[in-house]
Amino acid sequence: MLFSIRVITFLLACAAMTGCAANDLMVKRQSESDAKIEHLIQSGKKSEQRQNEFDEQLHGQDDRFRSTATQLKQLQDTVQELRASQDGLKLRVAQLSQQAAIPKVEVVNPASPSKAGRESGPPADYLKAFGLYSANKFAVAIESFEAFIKANPQSDYAANALYWIGECHYNLSDLPKARDAFFKVAGSYPNSPKAPDSLLKLGYTLAAMKEKEKSLAIYESLIKSYPSSPAAAKARERLNAN
Repeated sequence: MLFSIRVITFLLACAAMTGCAANDLMVKRQSESDAKIEHLIQSGKKSEQRQNEFDEQLHGQDDRFRSTATQLKQLQDTVQELRASQDGLKLRVAQLSQQAAIPKVEVVNPASPSKAGRESGPPADYLKAFGLYSANKFAVAIESFEAFIKANPQSDYAANALYWIGECHYNLSDLPKARDAFFKVAGSYPNSPKAPDSLLKLGYTLAAMKEKEKSLAIYESLIKSYPSSPAAAKARERLNAN
């Protein structure tokens, strides 16, 4: 009887111990589950925070892009305005160049006192040709000057027109034709105000054609024939340089 009671007591104790162990295991598992849930919650919060930061960065980039697009549009508008202003300036310069043609003729092409009464000023077709020369339209200017000479062979400005034909050919690097034009001015119009300049440019042209001895001879002839002219002073400089 006493033995049976002890056996029962032992079994009850074992059962109690087994129940405690099971309870501890459940508590442990519950704690682990809570920890995992807390970790997931924290991870979710961090992901949400990173997403918000990314959205803010993206929004900032959109703002910068719109700002850059606006600045680019303003720059394009400014460039268009500058181009329009430049075109207007070019047109104004061309107009002023045409307006300045007459004073330029008077300065570089003074009329001879003995002929001043014969023509009151440069004829319109001569001025038109000179305007083309001033605009660097040399080929067209040559045609215009030649037409003027053909229509006005006895004009006070015929020698001048022939001189400018030589200048046009010189600027076009057509040296043989430039040489012929300058030579004709000096030979056919020795009393023209352009005769000294023609001899000087004839010397320049011959020098450019590698005919040095001929060019030096022209300079000497210029100094002898027109010693007081500005062209003679330049001819002396060329002679001294050689």
